[in-house]
Amino acid sequence: MKPSTLIGLGLAAAGVCAAAVVLAGAVGESPPVPATCPQRWDSDDIGGWVPAAADIDGVEESLVPGSPVKALICAYPGDNTRPGRERLAGSRTLTDQASAMARDLAYLPVAGADVGHGCTAMGGPMTNYLIRFAYPDGRALWVGAAEEVNRCGRITNGTASSNSYAGPAITTAYKNGIWRPVPPEDPCRGPGDRRGQDELMVPGRPGRLTVCRDATYSRPPYRKRHNRDIARALAATLNSLDTVPSENTCKGLGGANERGIRLIFDYPEGPAAAVNISMNCAPAINNGLLQADLSAPVRDQILRLAPP
Repeated sequence: MKPSTLIGLGLAAAGVCAAAVVLAGAVGESPPVPATCPQRWDSDDIGGWVPAAADIDGVEESLVPGSPVKALICAYPGDNTRPGRERLAGSRTLTDQASAMARDLAYLPVAGADVGHGCTAMGGPMTNYLIRFAYPDGRALWVGAAEEVNRCGRITNGTASSNSYAGPAITTAYKNGIWRPVPPEDPCRGPGDRRGQDELMVPGRPGRLTVCRDATYSRPPYRKRHNRDIARALAATLNSLDTVPSENTCKGLGGANERGIRLIFDYPEGPAAAVNISMNCAPAINNGLLQADLSAPVRDQILRLAPP
């Protein structure tokens, strides 16, 4: 089934960032935000807008808490050089795919306002999205999102926000009615965003570790895999470090230009968590939300696990 077209605007392909909101009214009351797609994107933010603030248990920790049963996707195409007031171009409703979509968005890590978030500044097409998740008890939650050329933006439910990027998967869901996040062909180049990275360098209990050198591909092998015990031992070491909210920048130390290392922690369920080690920079350890200094013992532990 094709998306319903409301005006003659073609979707612009690019990247998506998201935002979410829950209706506060009880079942049978008039909701404070519409149950259908708003006719315009009422913000000049790319992604990062919702009609109202979220009011449901769990929205502080998760972009989409609970288990919704339906998702209405509303699309607002435009240009990122002139953002704001985009008209509704069409919509699509997902039913059997809604729970998987909500689950994957709920896995995205929450980022505080003090976390740095650098983006490129290319001009080009973008599409804002609002996603209305409906729950079995009649409540609903709006999620705003955007696909744009810089693959950058913020996802928010009005209470919690994320710097993660979910654009291509949301566009596929809107166009084809299928929620299908595409895993990277190279695990070293995956996003490595997982809920809990705002509190721990490596959240949860990873099941496997891939250690990647900067992927120059000039000196293979550039990645090396390790089992669960090694993954959890290194995670425990990293989680014992003193951390600060990440600014996603570091200060060069000079000296030898040693290739960086990227740690990919995989889990039995849900996305991987990535930690970057910049050997010639301080603070050297960064998971995108937290940063920490690299001591000599931790450096030696990581180097023993790294490919040559």
